[in-house]
Amino acid sequence: MNANLITRGITPGITPGPIAPASAAGDSTGATPLWLVTEAQYTARRAALHPAQSAWLDSTGFQPERGRIALLPDERGALAAVLVGLGGLRDTGDASLWEAAGLAERLPAGSYALAEPLPPAGATRFALGWLLGGYRFQRLRSSPKPAPAARLLLPDGADERYVRAAADACALARDLINAPANELGPAELAAAVQSLATGFGGSANVVEGEQLAQQYPLVHAVGQGSARAPRMVSAHWPRPGAPRVTLVGKGVVFDTGGLDLKPSAAMLLMKKDMGGAACAIGLARLLLSMGAPIELRLLVPAVDNSVGGAAFRPGDVWRSRKGLTVEIGNTDAEGRLVLADALSDADAERPDLLIDLATLTGAARTALGPELPALFASDPALAEQARRVAEAEGDPLWPLPLWAGYDDELASRIADLNNVSPGPFAGAIIGALFLKRFVTATPNWLHVDLYAWNPKERPGRPLGAEAQAVRALYALIRERLG
Repeated sequence: MNANLITRGITPGITPGPIAPASAAGDSTGATPLWLVTEAQYTARRAALHPAQSAWLDSTGFQPERGRIALLPDERGALAAVLVGLGGLRDTGDASLWEAAGLAERLPAGSYALAEPLPPAGATRFALGWLLGGYRFQRLRSSPKPAPAARLLLPDGADERYVRAAADACALARDLINAPANELGPAELAAAVQSLATGFGGSANVVEGEQLAQQYPLVHAVGQGSARAPRMVSAHWPRPGAPRVTLVGKGVVFDTGGLDLKPSAAMLLMKKDMGGAACAIGLARLLLSMGAPIELRLLVPAVDNSVGGAAFRPGDVWRSRKGLTVEIGNTDAEGRLVLADALSDADAERPDLLIDLATLTGAARTALGPELPALFASDPALAEQARRVAEAEGDPLWPLPLWAGYDDELASRIADLNNVSPGPFAGAIIGALFLKRFVTATPNWLHVDLYAWNPKERPGRPLGAEAQAVRALYALIRERLG
């Protein structure tokens, strides 16, 4: 994917007319210029073109709507320039990374360069979008489709280190989510964390078997029905004196629902129920690749929620790592159980920032849809900061309240709490309130309830896995902690 980005500055101010030979249509490298055009700019831009090129636009019915492109020919019919419509955006610098994401696949083979400079943030977004648009999950195909052959010259001002690191981190998360559950079990997910630790000079520890039952009893309970043993994997990158950040990712590699079995239609996408873990791993990789000045810990409870004679049951009561007893009202609410033990472990260390990511509730998707992860925070100011940063990154997060009025919905007659509410309402909030019971010492905690999947095909966002919140949370951590 990164081969589609050429590291070389471009000459700004390339003009597409009058008609020039193909060899002179771009900058000194021979790259074809890309003109980003808003609706407000189109009249002036069109007036600067050669009459033959204007006539070509008229004959093709081109309008600078968002996502539309026009290939402008020179006098010999070769490609001279490309117009990229931005629709009603106020300025070309406001373009999101998705404006670039579809270009690599839609443009003819060759090298391309932005015709006019963008602000550094815009240049970085454009370059990152170009790389994300080249993502393909094809290693299981016997005949992979060819990768896009269009290449972009790195725009002036773009942060190349971040662009490549973010693209690699998102690709890692997407690859993990896209992997079928028969080849990505608890052991393989734990191995991904261990590989990250090894690759970036950290350490990793895996707890399983009887030790898991003693130290993380809820994790053990959820995974005990599977032939693939559950485990807790923890990675640590120490940096004495630096702010401490702990990431927790829900790692349910497949969720049948347990004895409260899901219907077949609801089970089809359950290989992605480890999407929170995948995004946490991707975020950790991005932080490490960029040398963020933090001490980082990553916790992933890796389990397979299966049906079997040893599976945990509705009505069971299990004592958590924190000591709270939990009545199992529904075995399909297993993600909050494994997160509870992981969060208890993380909370005991009181990090400066604790973040968990999870494909936790269908209620969050019903409320916000697949593109807007729900965000819960221990501090309203932290939630607003995260929302603002995420919006600027084009990686949105949408705050929902930790509404204390619903806390009694978790009451149990025989245990300290139930893992579900008896009613159908506010499922995302109640799931977050359950987790909050296990975060009592850390003042700054974020819970992200995400979908980790693109349900439809769009440029840069193919049907399949999506690395949600990775870029947003990276930006938040750097803004808060350096």
